[in-house]
This record gives sequence, C-alpha cells and structure tokens, in this order.
Amino acid sequence: MPARPVPALRAVAAGALSAASVLTAAAPAAAVPDAERPLVIGHRGAAGTAPENTVAAFKDARAAGADYLEVDVQLSADGVPFLFHDSTPARTTDVEDVFPGRENDPVTSFTWAELQQLDAGSYFGARFAGERIPHFDDAARIATVNTGVYIEIKSPKNSPGIEQVVADALAEDEVWAKLLEAGKVTVIGFDEGSNRVFAGLAPEVPLQQLTGSVPDAATIGRWAGFVDSIGTDYRALDADGVARVDAAGLDLGVYTVNSPEAVQHVLDLGVDMVTGDFPVQTGRLLGGRDPYPADHGVEISGAVNDVPGDDVRYGTGEHVGLANTGTRTVDVSGWLLRDAANNVLTVGEGYELAPGARLRVHTGPGTGTGDAFHHGGTSSVLDNGGDSVALWTDEGTLQHVFAN
Repeated sequence: MPARPVPALRAVAAGALSAASVLTAAAPAAAVPDAERPLVIGHRGAAGTAPENTVAAFKDARAAGADYLEVDVQLSADGVPFLFHDSTPARTTDVEDVFPGRENDPVTSFTWAELQQLDAGSYFGARFAGERIPHFDDAARIATVNTGVYIEIKSPKNSPGIEQVVADALAEDEVWAKLLEAGKVTVIGFDEGSNRVFAGLAPEVPLQQLTGSVPDAATIGRWAGFVDSIGTDYRALDADGVARVDAAGLDLGVYTVNSPEAVQHVLDLGVDMVTGDFPVQTGRLLGGRDPYPADHGVEISGAVNDVPGDDVRYGTGEHVGLANTGTRTVDVSGWLLRDAANNVLTVGEGYELAPGARLRVHTGPGTGTGDAFHHGGTSSVLDNGGDSVALWTDEGTLQHVFAN
C-alpha cells in the first residue's frame, strides 16, 4: 500500500524534566519549551470537567488549547455515526426514564432519533442538563486548525461498516477534509483488524493502534506496516517499551493521564502524545502555571482502592484520603470526589479540616468519626487496577486530581 505520512509530533526527550519539578501551587515548575512539549489530547473532549463525548466537553478541550480532542464513534441502528463511548447507554444518559427496560440494550440498537431523546449531560451536573449525544460531524464543527480530532473507532464489531463511513466522511465532507488537510485528524482503535481495514480505505489518514501495554518487537513491527503510532496505558509503560516503539520508527502516545504527577512521569519517559481527562490542567502544567489556581489548600493525599476482603466492608473498606496542606481551616462539607468512571462520593455535613488535618472518605458503611466519613454505599467504585479521582468543592470548583 502507499507509504503513510508520519504526523509531525513534538517529542519530549526522556528525562528532560525531573520528578522534583512537578508543579505545585507553592513551587511552580518551569514551562516546557514549545519545541519539546508532547501533543495534548483531551480524552472524550475534556471528560474530567464536562460530560464525556458531548459538545460541552469538546468546547472545554478547545478552550484549553488542546492539540486534539478525542471522540468515540459508533453507528446507530439506522446507520448514523454518533459519538459515545460505552456499549450501553446506562451510565451516562437518562435512558432508564426515557426508554424503560432498554438501559442495558446495545447503544447501537437505538436509532438516531431515539438517541437524540436522551440527556447525556445531567449525570455530570445540573448545569449540563439537555446535552445531547453528538453526531460525528459535531466534532469537526467544534474543532479548529489548532484543536483537531482524534477519532476512535469504538467496538467496530458492533457497528459493521463503520470504517467506510468514517473514511467517506473524511474524504467527502468539506469540514472534515479541511481538518485532514491541516494535519488535524488521526484515527485510532484497539481492533487490529478494523485498523487494517481503515488503512486500506484511507491510507493518507494518520492511524494509531491502541493497546493496553506495549507488545513485543515482532508485534510492533507488524503494526508498523499500517499505523503511524501506538497508544498505550501509561501505567503499564516503562523505558523498555518506549525503546521498542522508537526502534520501530513509530510515535508513542499514552492514556488516560490525569494527575500532574502522572503527566510528569510520562514526560520523563519521553512520550509524544498525552491523552487525559483534564486538558486544561495539563496545559497549565506544561506552561509552568498552577493547574489548580482556585484551590483551597485541600488535596487528595491517596486512595486505597483494593483492601483485603470486601472492598466495602464495614469501617475499613476502600476509601480516598484528603489532607489540608494550607494555612486555614476549610469546611469540606458537600465536596465531591469523582473518579474516572464518574462515580461520585459526597462528603457529609460538619467536616472542617484544620491545617494539617486529614479525612478518610469511605465508599461503604461505618461509624463516622472526626477523621473518617462513611458514604454508606453497598458496592465498590474505585478501580482496583488504578484510578484517578478529582476533588471538587460543593460549588463545582476543581481542587485537585490524584491518580494511582
């Protein structure tokens, strides 16, 4: 097949920034020079600050100055390309109210007209009520020559023919074609077979193979025949994996990188692309600015995702730690902890943290004390394999993001 163009990426040399230079409010790090910055991709738009895969999230990513916003494309039952991540509509829409009994049906079993009846924003917050599931072309409408689009072909087995639909849109739609000509479109996907199909249909479009971890050199060499880059989970990446990708002449991206410390880690590894839910905060970090300029001094000190036995056992189950690192007492009553899957824990009333004080916020039941609040849940919410958790005030101001 024709040689594929290699997108112009800005790589950070491995070790260019030390771990000691992680940005904090007290000691801002130096800005990363533009020529050395990785590309910043807003995951599902900006899924940390707005409902994922909605126009609101796309606008947040664009306002953040992200190099790209990332979307997930699927096909409706009547063949319309729409932007949605999950295989069912249950988690992020009001489908239970609109179509009772269909909440666990494949999202691709809904027609475009039915999908447009769903509210895809209220789950994230009342101010996003009425956000709709976007059409594929909505991403191009929000994108610019500064903020392009990463298009993930999601679960292609559930959307037969989706590769052709995307390829046709990029070739025939004027707005998509302009973005492609400007070098602001990349297609990505986990399914190797689907990626091969797309590469045959649109060899001129940059293509990325997604993977949970960097495979052996032979597999990378096979992928190098039809993709330009590899995207992998940053938690599984090490220097040897980076070296194997480099040796194959491919660029390397990582997902889903949400905390300043995690961003610093992948910068030190020398990756080319950083995908995360908080492109505003990542951009501020790379610019040498405080990623949380409106914080009150309370941050997430850690998270215990996987405890021996039952994760929500009485009194000692999974929990997130808060610490007041500031100089004044802060009332954290009603503050929210939101994880990457949009599970929310709300701190109860009457919790004030003095300087230096700590608080454990437990998912499950227990007896509340001055340093522990128990949410009373009956099932675990934190990902035992590692999760990111964001801390918000009761007024909706982002305070801190932690990842483990």
